[in-house]
Amino acid sequence: MEPIVSIIMGSTSDLPVMEKACKLLDEMQVPFEVNALSAHRTPEAVEQFAQSAKSRGIRVIIAGAGMAAALPGVIAASTTLPVIGVPIKGMLDGLDAMLSIIQMPPGIPVATVGVNGAQNAAILAVEMLALSDEALAQRLQDYKSGLKAKIEKANKELAEVKYEYKTN
Repeated sequence: MEPIVSIIMGSTSDLPVMEKACKLLDEMQVPFEVNALSAHRTPEAVEQFAQSAKSRGIRVIIAGAGMAAALPGVIAASTTLPVIGVPIKGMLDGLDAMLSIIQMPPGIPVATVGVNGAQNAAILAVEMLALSDEALAQRLQDYKSGLKAKIEKANKELAEVKYEYKTN
């Protein structure tokens, strides 16, 4: 099995956030790899990773980073693959990372999800891949239908909760 999605993070301290992407991709049966590389501490390795990703069969890259959050942009500068940035909550509640990721120069786009939004990054990656994979598209549809069912069930349970002044 060869990976088609690469999850990369600046350090393993980001794993508690990024593992949500791992779990979603696993549930969707999408082969993926996970690596820790730093745009600041291992810049040559990041560039090599980005330049070789497509030839290794990677189709989407999810890159998580906190604070200065250069990793997604550095990767996007060295590949034509879509890069999804995950700003990781740090010193300024993730605002610093989010602003770093969304302010890319023209020609170097990085799709960006919310702070600590690794699960949404994985869903976005699956949506991209599902454009050319009907079986994956069906698994994604089933997943999203499951989300709807969870909310409908929760709403029914809320209807059973009684308060003196509750009107519904």
